[in-house]
Amino acid sequence: MPRRTALLPLLTLTFWSALALAQPPGAGPQGAPVDRAIAAYAQGRLPEAAKAFQRLAAQGNALARYNLAMMHLRDELPRSSVRAASQLLEQAAGQGFVRAELALGELHEQGRLGRVDLVQAQRWFLRAAEHGSVDAQVAVGTAFFLGRGAPKDMTQAARWFREAATGGDVGAQYLLASLYEQGDGVPRDLRLARYWYDIAARNGDEAAPFKREEIDARIESERLRQDEV
Repeated sequence: MPRRTALLPLLTLTFWSALALAQPPGAGPQGAPVDRAIAAYAQGRLPEAAKAFQRLAAQGNALARYNLAMMHLRDELPRSSVRAASQLLEQAAGQGFVRAELALGELHEQGRLGRVDLVQAQRWFLRAAEHGSVDAQVAVGTAFFLGRGAPKDMTQAARWFREAATGGDVGAQYLLASLYEQGDGVPRDLRLARYWYDIAARNGDEAAPFKREEIDARIESERLRQDEV
């Protein structure tokens, strides 16, 4: 089973993390009313923030739709609703808001909409992965690795773990190294395995330094055997 790095728990996502993303179409410029709504939320003025997000969401602001959805999911509204959150997230996702795509995948994966639906989760994760979400790339790779919500496909698993590894995900770096080591979904290549184990080790994976030493020994052993031929 892959050492999947944990996705950010849905209910711990902050409005600030959403703002850290590139503004999607419809989100509005920096300094717009949505920023004042976010400030109200941060200061604990939830009714004021909710009213502002509702007004902006109705005007088509993707960031407001996402943030209002988060308030629904955190049960911070008088009539909080997971279904309403899902609708808002789908609207934001339709405007290119990547974090909304990721959140929809998590809703389906966690069964927040009534039942676990791994196929739908994979569909949303794949959209977010294609739009550059590293967390989604790990999720998509894991689905292909396990055949969970998608047909088992080691080539696709390697592809998405490579994307996530390139994006800096340490777990994906370790997994990609192991795929190269075993020749699963990619040609067996100990030097590439060593490369990714080394990167994972430098990024703090505790097992990677030992794997790097093991691969070094195997590469040296293979070199010596070739010299003897």
